[in-house]
Amino acid sequence: MFEKVVLVTRKTRLSELVVRFNTKKQAKFYVERAGQDFTGFEEEDDTYRRAVDALRAQLDVGLPVQQVDRSLVPTFLFTGKELVVAVGQDGLVANVAKYVGAQPLVGVNPDPERFDGVLLPFLPAKARGAVLRVLEGKGNFRHVQLAEARLGDGQRLLAFNDLFIGARTHVSARYQLRFGGREEAQSSSGVLVSTGAGSSGWLSSVFALARALTQQTGGVPGQPWQLGWEEARLAFVVREPFVSRHSRADLVGGFVTEQDELVLESRMPQGGVIFSDGMEEDFLTFGAGATARIRPSEQRARLVVP
Repeated sequence: MFEKVVLVTRKTRLSELVVRFNTKKQAKFYVERAGQDFTGFEEEDDTYRRAVDALRAQLDVGLPVQQVDRSLVPTFLFTGKELVVAVGQDGLVANVAKYVGAQPLVGVNPDPERFDGVLLPFLPAKARGAVLRVLEGKGNFRHVQLAEARLGDGQRLLAFNDLFIGARTHVSARYQLRFGGREEAQSSSGVLVSTGAGSSGWLSSVFALARALTQQTGGVPGQPWQLGWEEARLAFVVREPFVSRHSRADLVGGFVTEQDELVLESRMPQGGVIFSDGMEEDFLTFGAGATARIRPSEQRARLVVP
């Protein structure tokens, strides 16, 4: 039984600039001084605000509507009785999905001219129908596999697209990696763990680089890994591993399952982190002595689809 609709919004580029510079006039001065056209910022902001207003009218379905900014989602208390609607870019859905549990999540595209909308199957005018179908028990869903990182003290972090385990700054990450019955000390630019939903994103750039370098050096490149969104396995790759007397580069990739998890033990005295889906401000500290276990999560995102 749903008790309310939670509408998740985000700040536009213009609204973020106004927060930074206090007034729209000062924001305009900053943008134009940088040689950019301020009109684009205004148009984007206006389109988004009109979409949110139209969406709120569509969500008049007899339940209270609580509007929440994306920045508050990590600390928002979801009770399991909310129907969640996210209006923004695809990344907004990815970032919200890992916090809402099994609640249905409706992705709404406020600006099809600017956003691809892979995770945003509904326009504001169609959102009411999607919400009503869920309330009537007739909704269609896609259950997307999430990734999970869990520390020894019980802290955990979920990811819709990918997890990054490494150093906060551009220094080498040092850790002990265990996988598939083998282990080795590594020094690298960090470890990337991708879900099926994220395999066409950051992970694909790793394969694009490997393919280009292999071709340029006369080799025959392999095929990039493909995972289904619902598939209960993850792919991991080690970024730029460095071989030395104290580090190896033999365990540089593989598929993580419930039976074969990835384990990393930090060797970084400071600056070690684990973050997900590009949200660096929402992270787990991964300092020396910390052990992270990576596996497919039992929790799945429940996306509403047409």
